[in-house]
Amino acid sequence: MANELILVVEDNDHSRKLVRDVLKFKGYQIIEAETGEDGVRLALERLPSLVLMDIRLPGMDGIEALGQLRAEETTRTIPVLAMTASVMTEHRQKIMDAGFDAFQSKPINVKEFVAAVEQLLDRRRA
Repeated sequence: MANELILVVEDNDHSRKLVRDVLKFKGYQIIEAETGEDGVRLALERLPSLVLMDIRLPGMDGIEALGQLRAEETTRTIPVLAMTASVMTEHRQKIMDAGFDAFQSKPINVKEFVAAVEQLLDRRRA
């Protein structure tokens, strides 16, 4: 079911545009942040259905931002998908151990990315 609000927290303009364009094409509403701090603030204000979080961000990184989202009752259950260019096994394990709901490597494979987004939203609806 499209038209759900998705927060994209990504500091790279190219990556953010690609994600935005793909998700808008699929019918989702998008809000964007370039820093972890802004991502947390927007999540608290707008309560999106899903957060797509880059791990390497200026200032607060994605893992710390996730911790803040999980610490707040209003955002605790929002699924958060980690996005990172680091695909080393130990980094992926650290990311998943931090409490992310899913992992997507960058550059994204559009088909796999959309499937991951839809799976997380389906799980939230259930």
